[in-house]
Amino acid sequence: MRSEGIWPWGMRYLWTDGFGVVLLVSLAEITGEDAYLDLAEEVVTEVDLVLGRRPGYRIGEAPDRDGQYFHYLSVWEYALGVLGSHRPGYTEKALRLVTEVHPHFVVPGVGVYWKMLEDLSGPYPGFGLGGLDPYQGLAVYRYLDAGTGVLSREIGEMADLVERSWREMIVTQDLGLGMMLWSAALSDALVPGEEWTGAHIRRGLTVLDRMWIDPPGYFCRQPELPRTRFAFTNYGVALGLESVHAHPERVAALIAYFDTYRSGDHYDREAITHVMGCVARLPGSFLPPTGG
Repeated sequence: MRSEGIWPWGMRYLWTDGFGVVLLVSLAEITGEDAYLDLAEEVVTEVDLVLGRRPGYRIGEAPDRDGQYFHYLSVWEYALGVLGSHRPGYTEKALRLVTEVHPHFVVPGVGVYWKMLEDLSGPYPGFGLGGLDPYQGLAVYRYLDAGTGVLSREIGEMADLVERSWREMIVTQDLGLGMMLWSAALSDALVPGEEWTGAHIRRGLTVLDRMWIDPPGYFCRQPELPRTRFAFTNYGVALGLESVHAHPERVAALIAYFDTYRSGDHYDREAITHVMGCVARLPGSFLPPTGG
């Protein structure tokens, strides 16, 4: 990625940069080389300069990547927290970000706006409430809070939204299923035994069974779109499966398939494809903690 100028330098994109920072921390942990942590800090500095807003972060550097996504912010918050387990100040930075943006996105008892205007003055036109956002937000908030209670209000509001929606919630999109599996596994590792986590892990795996196309070995975009496939979304599914310790053979198969698959469009060289592909191979610090 570096030799081709794909990542870590290039056009900034918050989702990709969040995954990339976690990847760098994972590399530091398995190699013992602090240079990866140094690079992760450089990425954070660059993202602050290019995408940072008061409060929050723009979706991406490109002109058409305006506004702010809640689920991108929560991935970035998680990445800052992961980096904060090795370098001082980043967990506190993540906590500040949560407390600053949460009131703009979250309507207690109602839902989480999926996309907001860049200054967070209101919802982005044409976008409503996000279905997955309360689940991902709850998991990340619990990870960052680490039992301290500093995010007790925000966690309480997210937990209430999850409780109101989890019984009827059905996810049928590939990346959404991967992130739901990851969110449920992370939340269950931190607060074990909640009914929604087990239900959505089982539900997600059942839907993914309908989306597995073998041969050649990939997850389609949705059950009714068997020929539609994206590498980066499959890598997100792989992360979800790895988080719940399910179907390692499918993870290996899809990685092998997308090693040679080319879509023939911009995604072949987009950083999101390559960074998420690396995370699928080395989930590392994305994996939920073990031991309670």
